[in-house]
Amino acid sequence: MHNKRRLHVWLMPLLLGLVAWTVQTQYAFAQRKEAAPKELEGVGIFEHRDAQIPLELEFTDTKGKGVSLAQLFDGKRPTILTMNYSDCPMLCSLQLNGLVEAIQPMPWNLGEQYQIITVSIDPLETPERALLTKQKYLEMYGRPGGVAGWHFLTTHKEERIKKLADTVGFGYKYLPESRQFAHAAALIICTPEGRVSRYLGGIQYDPQTLRLSLYEAGQGKVGSAMDQVLMFCFHYDPESGRYSLAANRLMQFGGILTVFVIALMLSIVWLREIRKPDRIRPEGTP
Repeated sequence: MHNKRRLHVWLMPLLLGLVAWTVQTQYAFAQRKEAAPKELEGVGIFEHRDAQIPLELEFTDTKGKGVSLAQLFDGKRPTILTMNYSDCPMLCSLQLNGLVEAIQPMPWNLGEQYQIITVSIDPLETPERALLTKQKYLEMYGRPGGVAGWHFLTTHKEERIKKLADTVGFGYKYLPESRQFAHAAALIICTPEGRVSRYLGGIQYDPQTLRLSLYEAGQGKVGSAMDQVLMFCFHYDPESGRYSLAANRLMQFGGILTVFVIALMLSIVWLREIRKPDRIRPEGTP
C-alpha cells in the first residue's frame, strides 16, 4: 500500500506535466503561421457560393465537337463539376477514384438524376487524351448510361479555363520546372441552372453527403419522398463537411410522427365503435 501511494505521488505530477506540454505544443502549432511557398500562392479552393457559372464558355468534348456550358446546364439535373487534367501524376486520379467510389453505392444513376462535368485545366490536353480518361472511369463506374452523363471537356483557350476557375474559386498554377499544375481537390456541386451550391473538399466523399448535396442543389427536381425526409432530418455541417442529424428537426419529425400514430389509433377505435351493432336492450330499461 505504501509503495502504491509513493507511485501515485510520482505519477500525478508527471501526467499533469505531459498534459500541459501537449496543450502548450498544440497551441504553439496553432498560433504559428508559416507563409506558403511562392509556387503555391493562390492555389486552393476559395468558395464562391451561389456564383453563376459562365454558361457562354465553349469547350471541346471527347468527340472533338464544340459544346457550350449552356448546353450542359440545361435546367434539369444538378451537376458535379470537377477541374482536373489527365496527365496529373497523382491528385486528380485520387480525386476521380474517390468520386467513382462515392457514386457507385448511390441509388441514383449517372446521366439520369445528375451529371458530372470534368474540365481539364491543361490547355494542351487533347480530346483523345480526355476520352481515354473518360473510358477509364466509366469502366470503374460499371453502370449503363454513364457515357452521356459524364462530360470530359478540353480547350486550348487558357483564358476560358481561367475564367471558369476564377468563377468557382478553383485556384491553380502551372509549375514550369516540373511541368505540372499545382492545385487542390474539391467537388463543386451546382444547380441545374449552373449556380454553385456547395463544395465537397478532399479526395474521398461520403455517398450520403454527396447524394444529399445533389438533392439540395436539385431544388426538388430530383429525388424521392425518402430524400425529402432525409433533408428534413439532416443539416450540413461545414466543419465536418457532411450532413448530420439535426436534433431540432428530429424532434419535430418525432412529434409529427407521434401525433400521426395517436390520430391513427383513435380513428381505428372510433371506426370499431360505429361498426358495433346496437345491443337489444331488455324490456323495462330506460
